Amino acid sequence: MSKRYKTKKFIVNREYQILALILLSLAAGLVLLPKYQKNEGIIPELFVKNAISSERYIHTDLLADKLVNEDPSILLIDTRSEKEFNEFSLPNAINIPLKNLLDDDYIGYIDQDIYDVILFSNDSFYADQAWMLGNRLGFKNLYVLKGGLNEWFNTIINPKYPDETMPREAFELYDFRKAAGMYFGVGAPKNEKKSKPTKKVVPVKKKKKRVAEGGC
Repeated sequence: MSKRYKTKKFIVNREYQILALILLSLAAGLVLLPKYQKNEGIIPELFVKNAISSERYIHTDLLADKLVNEDPSILLIDTRSEKEFNEFSLPNAINIPLKNLLDDDYIGYIDQDIYDVILFSNDSFYADQAWMLGNRLGFKNLYVLKGGLNEWFNTIINPKYPDETMPREAFELYDFRKAAGMYFGVGAPKNEKKSKPTKKVVPVKKKKKRVAEGGC
């Protein structure tokens, strides 16, 4: 068996593994959808296309830049438990645990057209599930912080000094990360965090279903 064939086979198997993980994560999150009709949301083909696209992820460097520059277009949502959120979270993030994502008190912050919603968790697992639930229902402007808080600590709070053989861009990125790390410290001070959104969000208006005429 040639090396080229083995490489191609590995890539194909890897793609199937990624797709399988995506579908398993979605299945785990479907328990949150009992009050939504099965025919709501996007078609399955578009959902799978969106799910395997890397464009749904935002890197920690880009998020740090947006936070430093106080970008008003983003809305950070921490999908972990309230206990984890109270221990540490990103600046100005709001806490909507995955299990409460579609509750009446919170769904308006996921299903709206004003902000780019950035979902995050310790890694990407809970945030990925939240993204899949929202995307399946046709919600727009949803993104996932790639690697979650673990990646945030590794790149922004405690960046690794580049090797001397690396290009100049690597040192410039390191300088940016160090400056951002000093700006954020070890996280948002507890007295600055909010458990509920403070931004004004206008939920997407749902079309009312037509009432059948006639009948008793």
